[in-house]
Amino acid sequence: MSKVIVIGGGAAGMMASVGASRAGNQVVLLEKNEKLGKKLYITGKGRCNLTNNSDVESLLKNVMQNPRFLYSAFYTWDSAAVMDFFESEGLSLKTERGNRVFPCSDKASDVIRTLQKALETAGVEICLNTAADKIYCENDRCRGVILKGGQVMPADAVIVATGGISYPSTGSTGDGYRFAKEAGHQVVQTVPSLVPFCVKEDYIKELQGLSLRNVVLRLSQGKKKLFEEMGELLFTHFGISGPLVLSASSAASGKYLQAKDQPISGTNSPALQASIDLKPALSAQQLDERVLRDFQEFSNSYFKNSLQKLFPAKLIPVIVRLSKIAPEKKVNEITKKERQELVNLTKAFPFTIDGLRSYNEAVVTRGGVAVKEINPATMESKKREGLYFAGEVLDVDARTGGYNLQIAWSTGYLAGISAAS
Repeated sequence: MSKVIVIGGGAAGMMASVGASRAGNQVVLLEKNEKLGKKLYITGKGRCNLTNNSDVESLLKNVMQNPRFLYSAFYTWDSAAVMDFFESEGLSLKTERGNRVFPCSDKASDVIRTLQKALETAGVEICLNTAADKIYCENDRCRGVILKGGQVMPADAVIVATGGISYPSTGSTGDGYRFAKEAGHQVVQTVPSLVPFCVKEDYIKELQGLSLRNVVLRLSQGKKKLFEEMGELLFTHFGISGPLVLSASSAASGKYLQAKDQPISGTNSPALQASIDLKPALSAQQLDERVLRDFQEFSNSYFKNSLQKLFPAKLIPVIVRLSKIAPEKKVNEITKKERQELVNLTKAFPFTIDGLRSYNEAVVTRGGVAVKEINPATMESKKREGLYFAGEVLDVDARTGGYNLQIAWSTGYLAGISAAS
């Protein structure tokens, strides 16, 4: 029987522990927090979107960083296997819009409780409030873990599943990156991802609290289009947030945008052009006809009082200002050219994104342990025999919708069964 130590009691770590233990090995799970799954408690707004009910090719299409690296992991432990695992452990699941899978109870705590039960049944030794300080290596082979305080815990294999640095209050403080570097691994520069955007223009911040549904957000850099998708967004005191924005950030973080409070190499974050199509269900011509009908109805009103059927009240003063039509101009005096400018503004409400919010608000971390130095068929280090990595500590991340947790389950399980062998 081999001894396997897993560092990190999050999604990847717990699944790695179950996999390794079920393969017939002695498994010790080290968690520096007072409880397991601290970050899982807040995923999916406390509901825990634990996977996406899709085939492997669909999963891979929604991975933003290094999807091909995950080929073996996804085929070894796909979303169907994850759902079967939880349901066989007694957790009822449901599939919602976009194939997102949730517990029927809508409680993340039930997901964690299910995992804890699986760990206990498998005989995993759980050590809470226990922090690893170093990976103990000899002659290019991992031999165990050195705890804070100096105690050495010998092992035949060690799995690092410490997460990234998003939501650091949950314990994700980048320990795994340090472990990797000390073991000779390259760590790709990290940036927040699935994170809100900071916006340059003050008029966006005036809209704080306004939520828009079924609008299209577009991002571009010069002539290069980076993102275009429909969904829901929220205006905030710093810019924009909401599901649509988090999806957009997965296409822009790192290469195009950096965190405003943590610029890479001391540089300022570059800016991206953005616009919102406020009426995507209407073509420009259809919208013009709609505006014309409204103008006919309010023909004797001031322009500023003629838009209540077209826009939310909070948005109207900003639209009026950007349209450059005098607020107190009579509607029946508005020219065709002015009306066309209003249509153009509605179809492309413009602003400038000048950075990302911090790791404190990021769902995941982009960057991490370079996957070229990890065996994708086992999750084992190519530099240190017996050392494995799983989950967010790796340079892999995906869009919202359960894909990032699927990465955690798949890489964790593969690392667990590989370390056990």
